[in-house]
Amino acid sequence: MQGGGGIKTRPTAPTLEEVAREANVSRATVSRVVNGSPKVSPDVVTAVNAAIAKLNYVPNRAARSLASRTSGAIALIVPEDTTMFFGDPYFAAIVQGITRRLDESEFLLNLLVASTDPSHKTLRYLRSGVVDGALVISHHEGDDLQREAGLALPLVFGGRPSQAGDHIFVDVDNVEGGATGTSHLVDIGRRRIGTVSGPLDMPAGVDRLEGYRRAMDAAGMPSDAYEVADFTAAGAMEATRRLLDRFPDLDGLFVASDLMATGAFAAIAERGRSVPDDIAVVGFDDSPAALSGPMPLTTVHQPSEQMGFEMADLLLRHLAGDPDVPHRNIMPTHLVKRASA
Repeated sequence: MQGGGGIKTRPTAPTLEEVAREANVSRATVSRVVNGSPKVSPDVVTAVNAAIAKLNYVPNRAARSLASRTSGAIALIVPEDTTMFFGDPYFAAIVQGITRRLDESEFLLNLLVASTDPSHKTLRYLRSGVVDGALVISHHEGDDLQREAGLALPLVFGGRPSQAGDHIFVDVDNVEGGATGTSHLVDIGRRRIGTVSGPLDMPAGVDRLEGYRRAMDAAGMPSDAYEVADFTAAGAMEATRRLLDRFPDLDGLFVASDLMATGAFAAIAERGRSVPDDIAVVGFDDSPAALSGPMPLTTVHQPSEQMGFEMADLLLRHLAGDPDVPHRNIMPTHLVKRASA
């Protein structure tokens, strides 16, 4: 209670109309500024932002979503378990690129990490209208999300989807990258070269193995020394052990990811052999894992952060109605030479 018996009431929140009057512009102009439209002159943007700051105006996102039938959110779907997602620096680079692009927009990012989804919660979530589009990375053959590309929700894939269709995706030429890494081992004089591939239910695993085979065939050398792993260090360690059991004369090894190469290093050391004197090793990614092993790793660089940025940019363009969004987006790779080969 206040003196005089009156009740102190909380002031009402400023409205869009009050901001428009303060800035001496129309309500529609304020709305365009709040929504980040490029069709407003810099002077008007400055005036409206000054009015917003003076009045402490906060946009009502819920009302805007109802009016526009949009959520202002984008989902990042990762069909892997959390251990892999948080343990592989490749994912960190991709997410950094995605958030760098979304920071320039009004959209928020929702992260969904799930290796198994027997009740299809992810699909129900995507169909519920709580997000305007989705980015999908590390997908496997048979993922339901690949079939969702034909439905209303806009999707952009990180990596070429294994299922046929006119999908929007960002990738590198994994066949060429695998051949580049393997050819380097040939060029430095290695004669019994093997590979630890990624999973064969993922296009990246299949394509990097194909690159190894092409390089070996071009060199007139056998391409039968391969084992399959799961893009983890532990999986690659087991695969390298099997490879060394089968091919004790191995003197070169192309590994389909830098993280897996750390597992290969451990298996080679376990057998009393050294890198690069006994076995030269080449990885793939040029991630921080390339510098976290017992020695700097020669590797095939892929621009992971920029790939994430491009994925987000393509989705935003698609959501904005851009009719010229390219569907097949292939980014370059190159070899980075270090001590391991």
